[in-house]
Amino acid sequence: MIRCSSLLLLMLTLLDTAGADEAHSDDPRSEPARRIISLTPHITEMLFAIGAGPQVIAVDEASDYPAAVAPLPRVANYRSLNLEQVLALQPDLIVAWRSAQQLQVQPLAQLGIPVAYSEPQRLLDLADELEYLGELSGHTQQARQVAEHYRRQLSELEHRYRTARPVAVFYQLGSTPLMSANEGTWMGQAIRLCGGVNIMAASPAPYPQLNAELVLAKDPEVILASNDEELARWRQWPSLQAVQRARLLTVDADLLHRFTPRTPEGIRQLCRQLERARAE
Repeated sequence: MIRCSSLLLLMLTLLDTAGADEAHSDDPRSEPARRIISLTPHITEMLFAIGAGPQVIAVDEASDYPAAVAPLPRVANYRSLNLEQVLALQPDLIVAWRSAQQLQVQPLAQLGIPVAYSEPQRLLDLADELEYLGELSGHTQQARQVAEHYRRQLSELEHRYRTARPVAVFYQLGSTPLMSANEGTWMGQAIRLCGGVNIMAASPAPYPQLNAELVLAKDPEVILASNDEELARWRQWPSLQAVQRARLLTVDADLLHRFTPRTPEGIRQLCRQLERARAE
């Protein structure tokens, strides 16, 4: 399972530095693909969500959802791609993450294997990605339904928390080094949708490194992290209002850091955590 780590942070940074307008360029084919290789967990999950799971013949090492991916061959990780294994599987479509994998897949594209890219930047972009993959895989109708359900969930969350009392939030990504997320990241967008005020929103870096003194100075009402171990460090500063009021809260990293149709559920969980802070 993907958790907060230096690896994940590197991959997220690569994603946020890429241009969203490039996500769907190099459209590779006019006929639906029947033998698809997915090179990232979020792509794998989207393909299965739109009904293209039976057409997926291989995935990357981190793909672990849904359970049906377990027996599939693993042909890539975050830094390498097994070109020989890919060629032996004879795919008619490879779907990759442009900013992290374009160089890796170039030799395959040069050999004539169709390559498509997925690169969602904003929360709403994911719906477009789903419809795009639906066109490539021949699941246009189901992809449209999944995309509309996703859009509807985001709209409902936005409407529900539009007038919620602002809550100052520090979103912690890992401990060594201590890192966070700015306004433009998926997590930053989720905080804003829930009515939170991200204390690192204005950072020029998508995933800034910082020191504990900055958090102490900002004194957020809520500190969020993916597990209790990462939150434990803050208890050494009982003057923090997040510590005083027991607002060291966890979120599901698999739902918030992996941009998929399950992301609204991750945002919903985050919103509920902020509601706890408002209620106390």
